[in-house]
Order: sequence, then structure tokens, then C-alpha cells
Amino acid sequence: MTSQLRLSVGQYSDKGRKASNQDFHGVYIPKEPQLSSKGIAIAVADGISSSEVSHIASQSAVTGFLEDYYCTSEAWSVKTSAERVLVATNSWLHAQTQQGQYRYDKDRGYVCTLSVMVIKSATAHIFHVGDSRIYQLRDGVFEQLTHDHRVWVSPDQSYLSRAMGINPQLEIDYRTLQVEEGDIYVLSTDGVYEFADANCILASISCCGGDLDQAARSIAEQAYRQGSPDNLTVQIVRVEELPSPEANEIFRQLSELPFAPLLDARAIFDGYQIIRELHASSRSHIYLAVDGETQQKVVIKTPSIDLQEDPAYLERFLMEEWIARRINCAHVLKPCLQTRKRNFIYVATEYIEGQTLAQWMLDNPKPELDTVRRFIDQIAKGLQAFHRLEMLHQDLKPDNVMIDHTGTLKIIDFGATRVAGMMEIASPIEQINLLGAAQYAAPEYFLGESGSSRSDIFSLGIIAYQMLSGKLPYGVAVPKSRTRAAQRKLVYESVLRDDREIPAWIDEAIKKAVHPDPFKRYGELSEFIYDLHHPNSAFLNKTRAPLIERHPVLFWKAVSFLLMLALIVVLSIKTTGT
Repeated sequence: MTSQLRLSVGQYSDKGRKASNQDFHGVYIPKEPQLSSKGIAIAVADGISSSEVSHIASQSAVTGFLEDYYCTSEAWSVKTSAERVLVATNSWLHAQTQQGQYRYDKDRGYVCTLSVMVIKSATAHIFHVGDSRIYQLRDGVFEQLTHDHRVWVSPDQSYLSRAMGINPQLEIDYRTLQVEEGDIYVLSTDGVYEFADANCILASISCCGGDLDQAARSIAEQAYRQGSPDNLTVQIVRVEELPSPEANEIFRQLSELPFAPLLDARAIFDGYQIIRELHASSRSHIYLAVDGETQQKVVIKTPSIDLQEDPAYLERFLMEEWIARRINCAHVLKPCLQTRKRNFIYVATEYIEGQTLAQWMLDNPKPELDTVRRFIDQIAKGLQAFHRLEMLHQDLKPDNVMIDHTGTLKIIDFGATRVAGMMEIASPIEQINLLGAAQYAAPEYFLGESGSSRSDIFSLGIIAYQMLSGKLPYGVAVPKSRTRAAQRKLVYESVLRDDREIPAWIDEAIKKAVHPDPFKRYGELSEFIYDLHHPNSAFLNKTRAPLIERHPVLFWKAVSFLLMLALIVVLSIKTTGT
């Protein structure tokens, strides 16, 4: 039987000797598929005693995180999802203070500490601001996992150096650690841990057996008896079971659905009528078909039967549809809405009536510069849709770009796409990094490094270069350069030609986009696109003629003036000396 992530949680919170409870805590355990894609979240917040509204801050920080984190894209990593939610919450809390009567007294505003732990697959992600704490108990060793953001002025006086809502910018401590079955995590506010030491916590957990709610209550009551004057909040989390790598939607599909047979024209396949085969390779078969319900033309892609024993290939194949369903962009291939029960492994997508960019380039060997820019702009918009979801296409090439009859370009084939969120799920299937066509792949891939958005920018730059020149900027040298020393020797060949009217600043933009060193390329696609339409200021300054050429009279006037000043200084020195 397939196992899933399973935790036992115990919680207790009380106002203690305070008039009200300014702490807040919560846990959210979703059902599948979010259990696999987003994990389980646990959070605790502590309002500061100097504020009458900090209890609102604590509640908003915890409930806001537990609600908004699960609304973020499944493609995002835990780090990106959590940090964006926390930054948004911090901005809201700070704005509430600025709009209220305590805008000049931060310690009385909407301020709280916050510690969050997200357990996804076999990894714990910890986010921390302030002085609430998270501990780990493993094999009898009790370890503090967070660092208190508190500055001590004297033995009796201290203040928070970091907290939610105190500043418009938020600095978050983040760390990850591997989780093991049987691990116990304790989250608590300072009213507890300052008066209940490790021995007390361990004894309470041990004495209460499997009743973690009672253990949490026992720890808080012990802190109260030891004289704690503050609110008391404790959460205890025990890892009962870790998910088997198959415990997510993709891997369940692998075991449940059979491979599709080879399909002939006029065959009926899962409600589709096959018209003809569009393409066949050792990896897949692609057919043009008609949906029996909508009568719309679609494309059916089935995996090769020869690869049915290759789990890595199957994972990549099924990921294509998962990726397509999460991207809503006019320049990215759209999947078909699945309205019927699926009986085989396949992917159904929209049919693009047109041609590939590769074929278009053969038919149009010398396109106008405006046409090249228009095409590159559209491809960039498609890539930006990937990058916003922390996805890298990794196989951008003219064969993977379609042009429909309206002149709209669409990126297709997501078999090599890297998804940050899916990389966090433990899998028995090796997370391979598929390179695209070697001549379009970024140099860092040939060093065994993982790609970044700059890698896709490199591929886009190569396409722009090829459209303008019909060649490649480094010839076939990039795939052969498998050391940093070899890549430093790569020499860019200018795209400028005697028979083409191409501005020099266009060449500079493409040269930067395809630089062998990723850190010397553009950091954002928007920067590259802007420079394809406007001369870069750095280029203009570099190519600007010297003053003596632009204004020779002004130059010599300036030189004469400086010489006169120098002469006056020399004469004054001599006069003073005599």
C-alpha cells in the first residue's frame, strides 16, 4: 500500500498570567494532491506585550500563512511560496501600523514574531522571524533549530531586532533539513521555553506517551509553575510516516494506466478519431485527431512502447501535461480539457495549424529586423510565463516553436522543463536534466551545472542570432567546451554583415545574451528585449566619440583654460617664494 506523509500534532495555548492571550498558532494538513505538492504547515506567532493590537498581528500572520501558502502555484518551490506570502503579510501589518495612531511608535503597532515549519516529502523547511523557537528531538538529542532575533542591552533589558510588521522590508531566516520517521519537533513562544528547559520538555513528552496534546499542556503548565509571566503556547509534531516516492499524482498515473498502442488513421482512441500521424520517433508518436465530442482538431502524443520500462522517461512524459495545465499564456501550447476517463497514457493538446520556426527560417533566410524582433518578443513572453512559475524550459530551439496562421508564436514540447516545486519531491526516479539540442543549450549545462533563467535567455539569444545571420555565434564549439577554461576561450562572431542593415547595438545585445558566463548575461528577459529595441546606455557611452572629435574648438578652449590656470598657480608659487 502506498504510504503518505503522516504527522501527529499536539497543541496548547493559554494566556497564563497575562490579561489576554497575544499568541496564536495553527497547523494545516491538506489532502492529496496538495499533501504531496505543498506539504504540511505548522506555525506559531507571539505578539509583543507593549502593543494592544499585537494579538491581531499574531492571528493574521498565522492564519494568513496557512491560507495563502496553499493558494500559491504548485510549481513554486516551498521557499518561494512561503517567502512571497510572508513578505505580503509583513507589508500588510506594517501598513496597518502606518495608518493607525502608533505609526511613530513601532513597538505599539501590529507586530509579532513568527516561526513556520513546512514539511514536504522528506524535507522540513523552516522560516523564522523573531524569538519564538523551533526545536528538534531525534535519538534523544534536543536541538534548537532557530536563532533568536533579540538584542540584549543588559541582563534585564532586551529588544527584538526582527519581527513581522516592524519594518517595510522583511528579513527571513530560512533553512532546510532532512526529516526521519520518529522525529519530534517542538514550537513554542518565549513564555514557555524561558521557564521550561529541555529536561522538562523531554520528560513531558515521554510521560504522556502518544497524547501530544497532553504533553503540550504539561509543558506549558510547568512553565507557569516556574513563574512565567507571559502567554504560554506549545506545539508538538511527531513524524509518524514519510511518503513513499510514489505518493503523488504523477507516479500513481504511471502504475494505473497502460501504454497506448500504435494508432492508424480512422482509429477511435479514447473518444478521439485519429486522422494521421504527424511525427514518430524512438521516444514518442504524435497524431492529428478529432475530438468526438467537440469536433475540434487536437494533437495526441503517446509514449513509445519501447520505453515503458524507463521510469525517468515516463515521469518526464507525464510532466508535460502537468506543466501545460499550469501555464496560461498565448505563447505557450495549451492542453485540452480532459472531460472523459483516460484509459491510456497520452497527452492531448491544441492543434496549431502552421509551421515550426525552423521551417520558417528555411523559407525566410533573410528576415527583416522588425520581424525578428517581433518573433523574439513573443517567444520571450512565453518564456516569462515559465519563469514566473519557477520553471525552466531547457529545450528552446526553432523546432520547439510553432507559428500559427495568425503569426502567433507558441512554445511547445515541455519534456525537458525543470520545475522547482517538483524537484523537492523525493522520488526513486532519478531527476535527470535533459539537455535540448546541443547548439542551443547554454554552456553551463556542459559543465554539469543546473540551469537558471539565464540559460533560457542564452537559447533565445542563439535563435535571434541565427534568424539574423543564418549561423551560430560560436559555431559548433559550445558542446565541445566542457571545462571553464575552454569556455573562456569561446570567441563570439559578430552578427553584423556587409549585406544586412543591422545596428551595432543589436549585435551588442545579442552578444550579452549569449555570453558563455551566465553571470555576464542578462538577468531578466525583459532587459534583453528592451535592448533589442533601444540602444543600451552603456553601449552608447562606450561608442561615443571623444570630445576632441565631437567639439574640437571646445576641446582646445578647455585645454587652454587649464593651461592658463596651471600657469597662474606656478607664478603665484614663485611670487610667494621670493
